[in-house]
Amino acid sequence: MAEVRIENLKKSFGAVEVLKDIDLHVEDGSFVVLVGPSGCGKSTLLRSIAGLEPVTDGTITIGGRKVNDLAPAQREIAMVFQSYALYPHMDVAANMGFGLKFAGTPKAEIEARVGEAARILQLEPLLKRRPRELSGGQRQRVAIGRAIVRKPQVFLFDEPLSNLDAALRINTRVEIAKLHKLLAATIVYVTHDQVEAMTLADKIVVMNHGRIEQQGKPLELYYKPANLFVAGFIGSPAMNFFPGTVTPDGIDLGADGMLAVPLPAAGLGCKVTLGIRPEHMRIAGDEGGGPRLAAVVELVERLGETGYVHLRLPSGTVAIAEIRGDTGLRTGDHAAVALDPAHLHLFGPDGRRIS
Repeated sequence: MAEVRIENLKKSFGAVEVLKDIDLHVEDGSFVVLVGPSGCGKSTLLRSIAGLEPVTDGTITIGGRKVNDLAPAQREIAMVFQSYALYPHMDVAANMGFGLKFAGTPKAEIEARVGEAARILQLEPLLKRRPRELSGGQRQRVAIGRAIVRKPQVFLFDEPLSNLDAALRINTRVEIAKLHKLLAATIVYVTHDQVEAMTLADKIVVMNHGRIEQQGKPLELYYKPANLFVAGFIGSPAMNFFPGTVTPDGIDLGADGMLAVPLPAAGLGCKVTLGIRPEHMRIAGDEGGGPRLAAVVELVERLGETGYVHLRLPSGTVAIAEIRGDTGLRTGDHAAVALDPAHLHLFGPDGRRIS
């Protein structure tokens, strides 16, 4: 396997700049996940690494070798698409070995590589089947197997699970995680699914409008988002936000009240946004502890032992708090919501993290 380095990368389509000064280091053997909203540039970045999109400026190196001017076949990468891209008239074995056959690899070596990949992916009973005879999960495993047989330096995955149903997504996600450990593979993986990102990645790269907003370990981004965009994008349900003003008594949330919290590293009168995740809000009883907000219950989502309650504050802001067990809450109930002071996030007027 090999490391990937991207420096000052730019990509434009005409006058539209879709990638802006991208700097990224994918370490040898690591699993890096690119996330962000539709149109943020994550798939374009992946295709640029693959050589499917020429870059406007900057450099891409794979294994210490600059690849900007190399064709995709010369970059020693393998790409797995969301559409599987299998040949319908070929059986599984032929699909997996087609790239090697096209490259002139001896038949015996093709059979050996296909057999090894089939064993790893548990596809051995399916080698004589055609794609139409396979489930969605099996087709995706065949597409992954086709990548494995090439023994690339880097695997590139472009939303490979987006066509699968919920149960298959979970199963295939686990298989990809096991495959990464087994092969010690270098993987760059694009997804819009935060669960995939959080569970698979060594490093998450959050993109927005063609730029990298933040990159780091999954829990680093979760607990210390660099700005409002990352805070709102990472986590499901999303972080709750409350606009306020720094005062000598704490943070004034206007109609929602005053929060007596330690003053942030911002001047008095500074406009800030307070953020807190649903699991760090709770419906309070008479016990003390933590700042509180008054709210009215709008909706209770029960997911078993855990669930979420949607709350409307006096200002009209809607917040979500996590609940456990049967709280007895009903739509229209009045509730006091306690905020865990150890898990408050503050962002300045420019959206950047203050504390």
